[in-house]
Amino acid sequence: MTILAVTGLRREASILRGTGLKVVVGGGRAAALEAALAREAAAEGVVSIGLAGALDPELSPGDWVTATAVLSEAGDHPTDPHWTAEILGRLAPRGYGPILGSDRMLVAAADKKAAHLRCGALAVDMESHVAARAAARLQAPFAAIRVVSDSAGADLPPAVLVGMKADGGMALGAVLLDLARNPRQLPALLRTGRDAERAFRALADGRRLLGPRIGLPDLMQLPLDVG
Repeated sequence: MTILAVTGLRREASILRGTGLKVVVGGGRAAALEAALAREAAAEGVVSIGLAGALDPELSPGDWVTATAVLSEAGDHPTDPHWTAEILGRLAPRGYGPILGSDRMLVAAADKKAAHLRCGALAVDMESHVAARAAARLQAPFAAIRVVSDSAGADLPPAVLVGMKADGGMALGAVLLDLARNPRQLPALLRTGRDAERAFRALADGRRLLGPRIGLPDLMQLPLDVG
């Protein structure tokens, strides 16, 4: 069996791919991601991994967050404690606690603050809750680890809402058109791009630290280790 790695962007997928790992890209479309994961009949483990927005004001772009649980309107999903402990030992993340799964992007600092006060989540992304449901259906271990790409106090520019294609690719034409309509968002767009680059670099560094199995303990190897 393979490990399913669930993420949002094609660029994230290119960083994550490896032997024994199948990357499923959501593209910001929860229903399509749900359908794609529903086609999977089995998995050794399911991990939500990629970029996220900070809800905790103490987190900065490039910081890793390891989830104890994924919170959503449909219910809360705890992560596997053994897998999570292995991830903690390899990454030493800045954040450790619940994260929020949302069907919509939180772009306003006020909305991020409200979400943090409401549920105590450290970060938010658009795939973790869908991945958690898939793991429950497959009866597979579940983990969620995310890199902060925008801080809790930052308002994201409107262009980010049109910046992602359904396949997780970059919709550069749509971003440039939105920028032409509202050029005053350029400074925020440049800041967002710089912060995202920092997060992508952290994702690549963490991918190497996590190893080919994203930290999932090899159950077949345990008897050999004990012997």
